[in-house]
Amino acid sequence: MSDQPQLKLVVGGVDFGEGPRWHGGKLFYSDFYQRAIYTVTEDGKRKALYRDLPDQTSGLGWLPDGRLLAVSMIDKKVLRDDGHGFVVHADLSALATGLCNDMVVDRHGNAYVGNFGYDMFNGEEMRTADLILVREDGSTHVVADGLRFPNGSVITPDGTTLIVGESFGAGYEAFTIAADGTLSNRRRWADVPGMAPDGCAMDADLGIWFADAVGAQLVRVVEGGEITHRIPTPQPVFACALGGELGHTLYALCAPGSHPDEVRGKAGGAIYSTWVDVPHAGWP
Repeated sequence: MSDQPQLKLVVGGVDFGEGPRWHGGKLFYSDFYQRAIYTVTEDGKRKALYRDLPDQTSGLGWLPDGRLLAVSMIDKKVLRDDGHGFVVHADLSALATGLCNDMVVDRHGNAYVGNFGYDMFNGEEMRTADLILVREDGSTHVVADGLRFPNGSVITPDGTTLIVGESFGAGYEAFTIAADGTLSNRRRWADVPGMAPDGCAMDADLGIWFADAVGAQLVRVVEGGEITHRIPTPQPVFACALGGELGHTLYALCAPGSHPDEVRGKAGGAIYSTWVDVPHAGWP
């Protein structure tokens, strides 16, 4: 990997992009305020897969049979596309204390969903949040608590470890995944002082690329906290994904800011990409 790879513009006209995932030869992402889910091909052709959604969506993932799951943020639900549009897969309103946000779905269809923990945009005092497991059958269970804004998460290629970023905890917590999807053996995977890890992706060397929501940079960290790479972004960056045909394309989802007043309806954000030497691995 070069120290300063060049980012190229993939598409513009984004309000606030989140939940980027490479699937079926395309990049999928949610746009909060356009109330849409898009796909983008490697050559930058964008298509609205879903428009005029009733709520803003964030994290995306797929069940083993290929059905798409999407986090519906404000009403605190996980939606499932059953071939004729979205239906409710799970209702998290009794468990989530803030807007539901990012999600990672494993090979068994277990979805791990984070939430803000509090009403960030209306001045409520910060509180920690729980991480919620949604099983393939839609049943729900709190599997970790006391997380400081659990956000982007990855699962290692062997499927045994979940690593969740704490945007307000400046680091990553790791958990061992049991056969029933529950979590144990919580430990600190990495500290990233002064940074706010947001959406992220794992590579085949078990490094994590993450969007630093306060630093306008993509950062790669390995277990123990060593920072191996930094890539400045043209705007603040809030999510990233590894994809492309060979898994070597690093996508950055950027926006002028994170507050709704800064981005809603303005189409001022964009998606950029660059090539990295180590390809994608694990989930998402």
